[in-house]
Formats: sequence, structure tokens, C-alpha cells
Amino acid sequence: MLSKNKEYVVDIVDIGQGGVGIGKYDGFTVFVDGGLIKDKVKVRINKSKKNYAVGDIVEIIEESPFRVKRKCSDNLKDCGGCQIQELDYQKQLDIKTNEVKQVISRIGKLENVVIHDTLGMEEPVRYRNKAQFPIQKVNNNPLIGFYKKKSHDIIPTDKCIIQHEINDKIMKIIKTYINAYKVSVYDEKSHTGVLRHLVTKVGFTTNEVMVVLVANGKKLPYLKELASVLEENVPGFKTLVVNVNREKTNVILGRENIVVYGNGKINDYIGELVFEISPLSFFQVNPIQTEVLYNKALEYADLKEDDTVFDIYCGIGTISLFLAQKAKKVYGIEIVEDAIKDAKINANLNNLDNVEFYVGKAEEVVPKMYKEGKRANVVVVDPPRKGCDEKVLDTIVSMKPDRVVYVSCNPSTLARDLAYLDERGYKCSEIQPVDMFPHTMHVESVAKLERIK
Repeated sequence: MLSKNKEYVVDIVDIGQGGVGIGKYDGFTVFVDGGLIKDKVKVRINKSKKNYAVGDIVEIIEESPFRVKRKCSDNLKDCGGCQIQELDYQKQLDIKTNEVKQVISRIGKLENVVIHDTLGMEEPVRYRNKAQFPIQKVNNNPLIGFYKKKSHDIIPTDKCIIQHEINDKIMKIIKTYINAYKVSVYDEKSHTGVLRHLVTKVGFTTNEVMVVLVANGKKLPYLKELASVLEENVPGFKTLVVNVNREKTNVILGRENIVVYGNGKINDYIGELVFEISPLSFFQVNPIQTEVLYNKALEYADLKEDDTVFDIYCGIGTISLFLAQKAKKVYGIEIVEDAIKDAKINANLNNLDNVEFYVGKAEEVVPKMYKEGKRANVVVVDPPRKGCDEKVLDTIVSMKPDRVVYVSCNPSTLARDLAYLDERGYKCSEIQPVDMFPHTMHVESVAKLERIK
């Protein structure tokens, strides 16, 4: 056991959840924020337990060969966004590949599964099409930026290297707007003040821009003047919306939107498909890698023109519509009613009439559809982090589709569910990890399963 407030020289041997360095001191585990593989660091211990300790870097004695210069400013070092930005990008991809391999072996206990190298980006910067900036006042000075790690204190920023460049301009305009018109800024401790967040959405293909001001109420001053400035200075500016959120909550967006300028929507493409995006729409935040992910799912589905597909946990129907281009019929199932409304709009936009969408819990809707006689010979699942409900998996097994494609945002629950299906006659032959969120520890994967006859 190490002593609190004492300093020790620690070798970083791995990176754990949230990008925390896993270090060793005489075989004892020390978790070190900011530590990278093969760093040798002097660490001051701030928490000491029987089996592990937690510490902060006092000095880097020997730099990791994988350590690279930060792309964003040093004042954003404590931002909670890019946990592993100082790690060489190829090494980031290697770590993500290894994470998938480890959990498939350890949790899934599966053998002979081909796990491909993680597909990364050519330019892993400026990839996000949606930004959410909290706004606070400190010493009467408005700050726009990101929350500091493990706090709600804002680190102000003029730019973020993973957000679209247009945000740099928008943030400056909103700061000027707050100062010029003495706009009331929200205080989450007292639940007073009005302006809470700036949210932006950008169409990477269309270049259309949406600006959303999240407010603790319906009234903000001089919005027409603000819209005029945005129109003049932001290329592609399409719509300005006030989103009303009066709740004492960490949830950013409320349910009510007031359109100030434009029609409250923008459009963007994934491949050849167009999607309508509103303030509350869920849309994948990395459109470049989304196309990579969906094309891999389509490849694994190996669709023929007479195939019927269940797309379970379908969201706003992005994968459903990709599948509908090749299949005879696609049924999409999703619990969020607004997402299903968006899915139906997007199907109409793309003139796809071979898709039907159902709203409800997957574990209730899928068995009901099966009892009613609906069948699919291909099933695609894209569940939340907790993975698939067992009733969903059981219905898939009962239905006996030829192929199952599992899109996952959590390798651990993917491994668990693949093991469950493996025991019931579905063999996973290959998995393709995709890097949707460079400079973070997050990894998405697509798994291909076939029924053993």
C-alpha cells in the first residue's frame, strides 16, 4: 500500500477506461490521469487503497515514444473531451483493436473470430457535426467552452480541434451578442438567469448550419439582430432556434423549440441518402466514419433483393434506409417516438416505401411481431451501451434468420451477447472495429454472425 501525498516513480503499462494511465510501482497498480503507455512518471498519490492507488503526474521522467504534441491549446488540457489526444493516432487505433480482442476472448470466450484492425480516419480532426457548449458568467465575464473533468466549471475556448471549424466563428458571435445586449446567463446553482448552452449542428455534405440557444425560459433579447449577424458572417447558416429547458437537470435540451429564423431544420447526407435534422434529432456525430460503419454493416448483411430485414434499435432509421436500398422489406423498431417520426420523414425524403417503423420497447415489440407472423431472414441490431435485451436475442434465435449483423458501441456487452447467440447456433466469424471518436477511448464495432445449419 502506497502512502497518500508521497511521490513515487511509476511505469505506465496500459490505458484504462476514460483514458486513465495504468501504472505499476513494484507490481502495485497506480491509476495516473494523463499517463501514456511507456511513460515513466513521478506521481503524487492522492488516494491510496489496499489494492490500488490514484495519483497525479508531478514530472515526466521518460516520455513515451507514443507521446505526441497536443493539437489544441494547453488551457484545454483538463477538458473532459479528448482523453488520449497526446497519444499517437496509430497507437490509439491499436489500443481499440486490442480492447475488442480482449473482451471477445475474456467475456465472450469465443475463438476463431477474425478481429480486423480498427478503421481510423485519414484526418482525425474537426470530425464532429454537433457541438454543445455550456455558458457561464465568471466575474461578470461570459465564458463559452467545455466542462473541466469531473466538474461543472467551464474551461473557456475559442476553438476545438474535433468540432467543425464553423463553431470558432459562431462562438465569437455569441460572446459578442451576450456582451452587447447584456444577455442574462444561467446559473445552475441558483437556477436563475436565462442562456444555458450553445448547440450547433452542421451538415458536412450540404454545409447547412443550425444554431440553437438553450434557455431557461422563452425570451432572449434581440434575436432577429443575432440572426442577421449569423446570416452575414456564417457561411451556410440556415436556422436559429431557441430551445426551452427550465428543468434543474444535466440534460442539455428541453422538449420545446421556438424557431427564430429559417424552418428549424437542416439536411445532410450519408452516402446517397438525405436526412432531415432538427434540434432534437439524433444523428451520428461523425458523418465520415458513419458511412464507413454502415457500409460494413451492409456488406455483412449480404442482402439479396428478396430479403426481409428487422432493424432493431433503429433510431431515426439511418441503417434501415441503407438496408432498404438493397432489401425487399425492412422493419425498424425503436423505443423513442420522436426518432420514429424522424425515421418516417427520412424514408419519404428518400422515396423508400419498403420500410415500416414500429415504436416501443424492442423486448416487447419484436416478440409481438414474431407472434403476428412477421419474419426476417436478416436481422440488424444496434443497441444502446447496455446491449440487447435477452427477450430480443431469444426472439432472433426463434425466428432463425440466416444472418445477424450486430452494431455495437460497447465491446463488453457485444462480447456477452455474441456468447449468448453462439450457444444458440449463431457463429460470429468476424468483427470490424471502427473509430468513430478519435482521441477518446470509445470504439464502435460491427460483428457478422451466421446461423449454423
